[in-house]
Amino acid sequence: MWRMDGVRLLRLGKRLTELGRDVVADPSSGTLTPGEIAVIADVFKHPGSSVQDIRARTGFVQSHVSTSVQRLRERGLLRATPDPADGRRTLLELTDRARRAVRERATRPAEQAVSAALPDPAQARRVVELLDELAEHLLP
Repeated sequence: MWRMDGVRLLRLGKRLTELGRDVVADPSSGTLTPGEIAVIADVFKHPGSSVQDIRARTGFVQSHVSTSVQRLRERGLLRATPDPADGRRTLLELTDRARRAVRERATRPAEQAVSAALPDPAQARRVVELLDELAEHLLP
């Protein structure tokens, strides 16, 4: 019997996103806004991007991207260099500190976040097993 529909799938995706953020968040380093996290993720995947490039890929308005970039630069997480092809633009990349933090946080196991969401340890283990199986099937 199939019970999964589009709305339920979207709700599940949102909940999994929340759990994923719990895993990769680092409260000790200060809170990043969802927009700042999206900018960091984009620059991690696309080093040497301009604000306009990030805007196009994330769908955020330019002012939001510019504000996020400025805050991240002030916090030492992004570095800007002049674009050699167009001196009016700056190209962005993660600092070494930010790159190390992203890699460390991205490899944290999810078991703790799942266990916090589910009071039954056996159920939490089963959910992690199912998530691993789903990842094998759905992720490239």
